[in-house]
Amino acid sequence: MVLEDTQQLIDRLLEGDFNAVPRLITLIEKGSDDVPAIMESLPINRLGRAKKIGITGPPGAGKSTLVESITSHLRKDNLKVGILVIDPSSPFTGGAILGDRVRMSDHYLDEGVFIRSMATRGAPGGLSEVVPKAIKILDASGFDVILLETAGVGQTELDVKDVVDTVTVVLVPEAGDAIQTMKAGLMEIADIFVVNKSDRSGSKRMASDLNMNVHLGSKNDWWETPVLLTQAHRGVGVKELLDAFEGHRKTMEDTNNLEPIREKQRRRELEMTIRGQIFSRIKNSSSFSQKLTLILDQVDRGELDPSVAANALLGDQDLLSEWLNPQGPN
Repeated sequence: MVLEDTQQLIDRLLEGDFNAVPRLITLIEKGSDDVPAIMESLPINRLGRAKKIGITGPPGAGKSTLVESITSHLRKDNLKVGILVIDPSSPFTGGAILGDRVRMSDHYLDEGVFIRSMATRGAPGGLSEVVPKAIKILDASGFDVILLETAGVGQTELDVKDVVDTVTVVLVPEAGDAIQTMKAGLMEIADIFVVNKSDRSGSKRMASDLNMNVHLGSKNDWWETPVLLTQAHRGVGVKELLDAFEGHRKTMEDTNNLEPIREKQRRRELEMTIRGQIFSRIKNSSSFSQKLTLILDQVDRGELDPSVAANALLGDQDLLSEWLNPQGPN
């Protein structure tokens, strides 16, 4: 049952009122009891229309400046842009939101642009289950393009592929010597490579090395990952990047690969949601039975291997039920 105020927010969202977006995302972030009903209220025919683009890569690559430049170009075409910035830091600091206001000040007051920083909220290793839900809120509200920027650390770099259509990996010329040691997953998830700050020495060599790696290890037979040179702070190469976004989207549609990709993402979202809810329940639990407490204490002290403990939990229906549905605080 959706609370009356929440239902009003949903109605406003579906009427095109972007002011309802941040309030609904806040409800989702707080884990409101209305979340399932909110998501169920989003019409299927309003989802999947927005172009979802991930911007990832190591810190210092200029991802935020690139996102700002991309947004400027999209707004010239009167496209509505939703921007989600993943913040791996503590959600209690609040610093990241202020940072986004400063670095994207040109767009913060633009009614056609939505900017939101989102913490990983303790998600084990990567994106939380809140992110795909926030993307759906933006999609249903009528944004044309949704940009998801990761901080470039940890598993969030790789998890971005589970929630967007096109993954853009941003690097800088100085990373050229490190391509061979770059984490394999980052190379594999890229639909587009961008060598940003290309006015620096070594940019052409970096692009050449990337092209060679792409040619030798293409991840599929329907799309060859392009390598583009940009200078985000000057807007150089951004038009070519937008063309690459369009090219990748069109190729996915023409080769009938878009829907299979999204099917995998929906299954992944289910797994993320289950994982997140279990993690939240365990974190907020105030008590366990003596038997389960003993197992957890043995794991904490290093007396019992986590794999052995997991097998014990999975093999005991009572313990498993308690683990999945722990008693909350009184």
